[in-house]
Amino acid sequence: MAGSSTGRVIAAGAIGNVLEWYDFAVYGYFAAAIGRVFFPSQDAVAQVLAAFGIFAVGFFMRPVGGALMGHIGDRFGRRAALTFSVAAMAIPTFLVGVLPGYDTLGVAAPILLTVLRMIQGLSVGGEYTTSIVFMVEHAPAERRGLIGATAGCGAVGGILAGSATGALLASLMSAEALESWGWRIPFLLGLVVGLAGLALRRGIHEEVSRKERKRSPLAETFRDHAPLLLRLAALSVFNSVGFYLMFVYIVSWLQLVDGVPPARALGINTISMALLLPLMVAMGWVSDRVGRRPVMLGATILAIVASWPLFWLMHSTNPAVVLLGQAGFVLSVGTFVGCQPTVMVEAVPARVRCTAIALGYNMTLGLIGGLSPLVATWLVERTGNNYSPGFMIMAAAAVSFLALLTYQETYRRPLA
Repeated sequence: MAGSSTGRVIAAGAIGNVLEWYDFAVYGYFAAAIGRVFFPSQDAVAQVLAAFGIFAVGFFMRPVGGALMGHIGDRFGRRAALTFSVAAMAIPTFLVGVLPGYDTLGVAAPILLTVLRMIQGLSVGGEYTTSIVFMVEHAPAERRGLIGATAGCGAVGGILAGSATGALLASLMSAEALESWGWRIPFLLGLVVGLAGLALRRGIHEEVSRKERKRSPLAETFRDHAPLLLRLAALSVFNSVGFYLMFVYIVSWLQLVDGVPPARALGINTISMALLLPLMVAMGWVSDRVGRRPVMLGATILAIVASWPLFWLMHSTNPAVVLLGQAGFVLSVGTFVGCQPTVMVEAVPARVRCTAIALGYNMTLGLIGGLSPLVATWLVERTGNNYSPGFMIMAAAAVSFLALLTYQETYRRPLA
């Protein structure tokens, strides 16, 4: 890749992640309002559970989308898969913003919402993984960790944009207006990002290998690389649980458990997400110098030891103390997420790289990540233990710690 095109490649790879995760973040942050619009119930907790259930349905489609986008990426090139995925997210995002609620459409409203979330799930299943493959493959060997972290920053940037948009709307609009129609504005704005992504990706030129293949990338992945798939899935558990509980579900947790006003909860989360971005980049840079494994092992150990104390800090009436607790999760989760993209790309052979990473990563993100907010909401309500999400994060970190022990260090080796 020519040096002059590096910036464009990074922008083209990251912008789809911005849109994908902006949408998923906005949905998570406004889950309570969406629940009231699309699901009739007198029980506020039941409405949130229903809304997060639809959130989970979108995630369940991720392995299917990963297989589809991975096949396109390995067979026809990374750019083709990335162009398709950003279009498949932009249109449903806009349609969610204009979809009438239960009072207008009746039972058709939640059904249509579910269909739109399923289409978005297909898209997101291949977007993130194909973009990190595209960017790391084009990175200089000595900067793969840094570029991989930048790829992950597209996702975090999207969630930050969603959080900031939610916080801004909550501060400018009355609670009644936000509940009634204001929550739709962020979904409508997503179309602008989608059009920008299409324009960027159409201008990227890529050399596509035309070598004959005896089997499809999907068949080759399952037949020749099944153990690698399981290792990729196990590695992703901490990301799945830690990230979605601490930077999506936590806004609802602060409101339901601590009674924090929506604007303040979104503000705290926005600050945490802003801290997450430079930390991820810094840890990717560090991994280029000391290795991927020691940095990621340290992140999982911190989460195992500190999750309960950090949740104790967040269970406070003082916003500064709440922010301090979430900053601890920024350190552990951000360090891990900043290094994971490059580790996955370096561990997988080029012929099946898009497919294997998409399947391994999305099996976990789809089944575990998508269910994490739902399970956390249910556990807090069922057990009365407000620290239940902390125990979930501890268990997830332990699984990824064990998975990391099976990985060889790859930071000074050529790509497979």
